[in-house]
Amino acid sequence: MQTNFSLVQLADPNVEEAESILRKCVHCGFCTATCPTYVLLGDELDSPRGRIYLIKGMLEKGEAATAEVTKHLDRCLSCLSCMTTCPSGVNYMHLVDHARNHVEHTYKRPLFERFLRNLLSYLIPRPFWFRGALNIASLTKPLVKNFVSGRIKALIDLAPKDLPAASVVDQPQTFKAIGAKKGRVALLSGCAQTVLAPSINEATVRLLTRHGIEVVVAKGVGCCGSLVHHMGKEEMAEQQMKAAIQGWMAEIESEGLDAIITNASGCGTTIKDYGFMLRNDPNWAERAAKISDLAKDITEYLAELEPLALADKEDDQPAKIVAYHAPCSIQHGQKITKQPKELLTGAGFVVRDVPEGHLCCGSAGTYNIMQPELAEKLRDRKVKNIETLAPDIIATGNIGCQCQISSGTDIPVVHNVELLDWATGGPKPEVLD
Repeated sequence: MQTNFSLVQLADPNVEEAESILRKCVHCGFCTATCPTYVLLGDELDSPRGRIYLIKGMLEKGEAATAEVTKHLDRCLSCLSCMTTCPSGVNYMHLVDHARNHVEHTYKRPLFERFLRNLLSYLIPRPFWFRGALNIASLTKPLVKNFVSGRIKALIDLAPKDLPAASVVDQPQTFKAIGAKKGRVALLSGCAQTVLAPSINEATVRLLTRHGIEVVVAKGVGCCGSLVHHMGKEEMAEQQMKAAIQGWMAEIESEGLDAIITNASGCGTTIKDYGFMLRNDPNWAERAAKISDLAKDITEYLAELEPLALADKEDDQPAKIVAYHAPCSIQHGQKITKQPKELLTGAGFVVRDVPEGHLCCGSAGTYNIMQPELAEKLRDRKVKNIETLAPDIIATGNIGCQCQISSGTDIPVVHNVELLDWATGGPKPEVLD
């Protein structure tokens, strides 16, 4: 793609990077076939190719984002399916991230939209406040659910009927390996996941320590910055990233780390990109790159260990038909495709691939709140495809997908690590009782 940036514009390293990405696009349109919003809407401007043209025009002219451009960028899920499909290696993720930051700084959104985005960016990364907000929403849901619609309804629907209690596992501490110590890792406990499903981190700690891995939850590490980063709030994201880097570097410099484990794949994709995102900051670039190099999804790390030691449970064998839903951030963002399925199969489950598995379920961070109509259509399409497999369980590796899919089906949705923990001696996931 030919570009027309001035030398002054290209002096900005972010614009320079965007220009290099734009030049790789050859207009082939392969990306349109795998883009969820284009599949749903059939609008060229709601495809990666169309959005690339919009971003190019906006950046070249150096103008403020318009309502039209913002609408089509907001509809993008950042599922990155287009990057898996693209034969030219266009890094759409970095391009759309830069464009969103430009929108955030140059476009004044309607008042209610600004309020809601600021509310979500404040609440969700802070477990204490997020838990309180969900409790309030849960209490008021029966009274207001028939009187609200759109984004407010989506926000209220997010609140589960029964919120699990906070887990002590998510507090800064070290969990010793059981038996001979084979490694030491840090676990990102996360933010939303600690409120919505603390059992995931509990299962992760049990599984790793059972296989000889010491696990540390580092002091000072909170949200990874992913949620606000994808909302274009780059300054807030950098603050959260730097706090996480500082916490993990302290562990690296004290007793060392073999890996930084994530069990929410959306977080993992962002952490693996810290090195790029902070590349222009001389005070943080080297440390950020080191953290990115150490980051591993839990299934990626487990696949590198010796085969999991399965428990002898004659009266409670976990062999069940599992529909494996690959989160976009795993298959497209981190390019992890085999390990989760191989681990589940090795643990005794009968694993089946979901038809149209490349398409997003519609969760995508805050997307199911900010774009509820599109998110619901994608969820229903995903559930319909899953149900053709007649599975006993739906397995996935991202809390957002877990909540999104479970809101549209009665089939239990369980995190991969909870199934692996069960198969190797841990408790049966509560949702399967």
